[in-house]
Amino acid sequence: MDKNIEQHFRKEEVPFIDSCADLIDESINQYRPILTKFLNPRQVYILTTLVNRQPDLQVKSFGGYDNAEMKRCLIYPDYFTPTDDDFKLRLFEIRYPVKFSKLRHSKILGTLLGSGIERTTIGDILTDGTQWQFFCTEEIADFIKMQINSIGKTKVTLIETPLKEVIVPENEWKDESTTVSSFRMDTLISEGFNISRNDAKELVSHQKVHLNWAVNIRPDYEITTHDVVSVRRYGRLKLKRQDGETKKGKYRAVISVLKK
Repeated sequence: MDKNIEQHFRKEEVPFIDSCADLIDESINQYRPILTKFLNPRQVYILTTLVNRQPDLQVKSFGGYDNAEMKRCLIYPDYFTPTDDDFKLRLFEIRYPVKFSKLRHSKILGTLLGSGIERTTIGDILTDGTQWQFFCTEEIADFIKMQINSIGKTKVTLIETPLKEVIVPENEWKDESTTVSSFRMDTLISEGFNISRNDAKELVSHQKVHLNWAVNIRPDYEITTHDVVSVRRYGRLKLKRQDGETKKGKYRAVISVLKK
């Protein structure tokens, strides 16, 4: 990969950039579409940036519904016209005794990963408050159906469901235009959830914050476009856009917030 590209991203993102370069080369050399597993928003952004440098390639992402967070990406030559079927997604509804049990996102994900599959094979996990669904790759669907019959102590049945029957999630992301003194993690958490900087720092240092699905314990870590910050008990936020500097030296930004 061109070193000039790498300097625009974080050092820890270089391995992912290199894997993207391999997929791009594969699509060019074999002149065919290449499908990724599920990527988070930051990874989708990086891959899209790299593919857009190639004059004869395009990229499209899809996670099963319009506002999906986790998406599969398809890298393809100009001759190819992708459809939703090309993303090889499967949607499962979780049937369980609603009156006697309560499911949680973390418990569902933990059960799925505990069966031995990779996180990159699981897409969004959705609820409308009662009903639960999740997306997975087509390649892993039969295995999941055979392996999962309980979540915690709750007996469940997984029912494969057409993508068009995806539920409307309980909560929605809301965009907030704001100005911040910096793009430090604790600053954005403070701004997004209306808590003090000290409280935000404690949440980070106590390992209650994930950046792009990995624990991050640095309050001063610089957040950039399309990063997703998950804060236990508060929700999630992502830096959607940076809109330049004010005359007083602050930074204009649009932050998307999903509160619990």
